[in-house]
Amino acid sequence: MKSPPSLLWQGASVAATIALCISLGVWQLRRLEWKENLLAAIETRAHSAPSALPERGSWPRLSSDDYAYAHVRAEGAFDLARVALVFTSAPEGGIGAEPGFLALMPLQLASGGAVIVNRGFTPQSKAEAGGWREAPGGTTVVTGWLMSPQKRNMFTPPDDPSNGKWFTADPAAIAAAFGMAEAAPFLLEQQAGAPEDGLSRPVAIDTAQIPNNHLGYAATWFGLAAAMGILFAVYAKGRLD
Repeated sequence: MKSPPSLLWQGASVAATIALCISLGVWQLRRLEWKENLLAAIETRAHSAPSALPERGSWPRLSSDDYAYAHVRAEGAFDLARVALVFTSAPEGGIGAEPGFLALMPLQLASGGAVIVNRGFTPQSKAEAGGWREAPGGTTVVTGWLMSPQKRNMFTPPDDPSNGKWFTADPAAIAAAFGMAEAAPFLLEQQAGAPEDGLSRPVAIDTAQIPNNHLGYAATWFGLAAAMGILFAVYAKGRLD
């Protein structure tokens, strides 16, 4: 009588793969809980009354989770001689669909240090008008939202500060190019209004645009584990029959 074929090694391999898929699915569920808590905190920050900037001494220890979308108020004076024009597509609610530039300008804080302020968007055809030069002189108060440094991807061209070409809103890189030793690690997105400088600003911060795909990822991993178990069961039954 012929003995049934051994499926020990195949079964062990499949079991290990299924266990890995399940562990990844569980990890994604934990990430989902973390993301939901973070989004709830962000929603509260974004729609609260403006508060003071984080203390300067805490800046080196901050992560983006600590401040992202915080509604803040900052007092200081714009450095009108310095601006980084970051090339970008037109924002939603902006002036048409023409690409242009975000005007990022240092605000020298009355309390010391500086923060890079995103003053708004100007279309490429209107860049020569230099609406950002209409920033108020002397001490002023700026309200807005704190934003994480923009991340670059494989398609983002390298910045060229010496020629004034910027493609990433990275406050650390901009501050370094400007020779600023004490600059905040975050951006201050200036609040919308009816600016006389001609710059277009976002109407509001939309936290719904923050991606939260962890539940879908978890379902994918659990689905792969189930499919692999079913396929192996079918395969094993065919071998043993």
